[in-house]
Amino acid sequence: MGSKIKDKLTDDGVRFQKLLKELAEKEVRVGFQKGLTYPDGTEVLDVAMWNELGTEKISSRPFLRNSVDENKDKITAFLHSKVKNISQKASVESVLKDIGVFQKSLIQEKIRKGNFQPNAAITIHGGWIHNKKTGKSFYVKGKKSKHPLIDTALMRQSVNYVIKKKGSDK
Repeated sequence: MGSKIKDKLTDDGVRFQKLLKELAEKEVRVGFQKGLTYPDGTEVLDVAMWNELGTEKISSRPFLRNSVDENKDKITAFLHSKVKNISQKASVESVLKDIGVFQKSLIQEKIRKGNFQPNAAITIHGGWIHNKKTGKSFYVKGKKSKHPLIDTALMRQSVNYVIKKKGSDK
């Protein structure tokens, strides 16, 4: 007759498994929330997308992608420290908040200090330009800065994070 070995988790083991299950059910989303607008009504989310991906007239300035790609080692070390926090009884919510704040800061730093193609002369100094579709000329107010992505700082200040149930669409 064989004997059966029954595994029994310690209280800490049970707690840790519960935390891991809770962690697996949630995610942190970092970026821009829909509905935030500039004074002229343009959505901050749209401006961020146009700059991240580029348009016909705007060079791509991938501040989101670069905030991850250029900080892989820093992110890995940070996430390892969060695993350690969970093993030392930190709550899942506090760990996810820490991750959100950390990634938010990396994005904001990349917006502020990114090495991107400078603004066009018309963007810096302003001037009259011609609308190709309507044929009308209009004046563009200059930003007075060569550094892209920073004008009013609203886009940088609008970077945020939310904690959601994994896979939820809202």
